[in-house]
Amino acid sequence: MAEVNIRNAHFPGRAPIDTYGNGGFRFADMSHRGSLLCLPSGIYGWDFMEGDPLVAEAFARVIEEAGSIEVLLVGTGRDLRPLPAALKAALKAKGISSDPMGTGAAIRTYNIMLGESRAVAAALVAV
Repeated sequence: MAEVNIRNAHFPGRAPIDTYGNGGFRFADMSHRGSLLCLPSGIYGWDFMEGDPLVAEAFARVIEEAGSIEVLLVGTGRDLRPLPAALKAALKAKGISSDPMGTGAAIRTYNIMLGESRAVAAALVAV
């Protein structure tokens, strides 16, 4: 029996998000089930679900790429959830301004800013 190799989901580039819903996203002619981190180094599967605590540890990969991110859009799911002060402070300490909004609004804003070649990243909670 062949061994199944499960890799961390990763798309090595930047791409607009085409559609979302039903627990996932479509981008670059691919689909992904679950949440996403859209970073300058690529698009990554993110082990985060709606309602999980918004803590700095969950955003470690974002913080690692701090030098190339000016704005982080946080799509918090169906509803807007404010970012806790500790998370905002951790991001700000790395020079990243953060803006929480519902996932749909975050995707629309991300696509516009990406089209303008801005230093934008997005943490998108699947809905």
